Amino acid sequence: MKRAGFTMIELIFVIVILGILAAVAIPKLAATRTDAGVSKMSSNIATVVSDAGAYWTANGAWPTNWSDVTNVSLQTAAGGTTQSTVITASAFLNAGTTNANQGCFQLDTTTDGNLTVTALAAGTDPVCVGAKAAALKNNISAADGTAKVHSFGGTSVTY
Repeated sequence: MKRAGFTMIELIFVIVILGILAAVAIPKLAATRTDAGVSKMSSNIATVVSDAGAYWTANGAWPTNWSDVTNVSLQTAAGGTTQSTVITASAFLNAGTTNANQGCFQLDTTTDGNLTVTALAAGTDPVCVGAKAAALKNNISAADGTAKVHSFGGTSVTY
């Protein structure tokens, strides 16, 4: 006589094997998402510094809006959700917009062409931690809570 289906034991073995595969794959997926976030954040902070330097060098002054300098989305507070518009005040680059522990970098400008990048010690989100380590390695920021000044102005710059 022919059987037309699977036994209960066979089905249980398949379900157990699928469960083991899922248990292995899900943590790897989460780690991949974090790595992608770190890569994006590292690229964004490097882009902001580069764009700010290019803008200051071309114009000799800061504009009133960060959106005139770069297309990287910046917030007005660590963990905030509002796009920063005033370039002479602090702006923040965040891993997300839901809580203050996602504030990664603070950006401040001065009228003499300096851009100060501070890695915020409060940024404990895994994306922030990875991005701050990459920024420190690439000389974009200093250690947590310490400002790194990027100078774009000076008396020897001529037009």
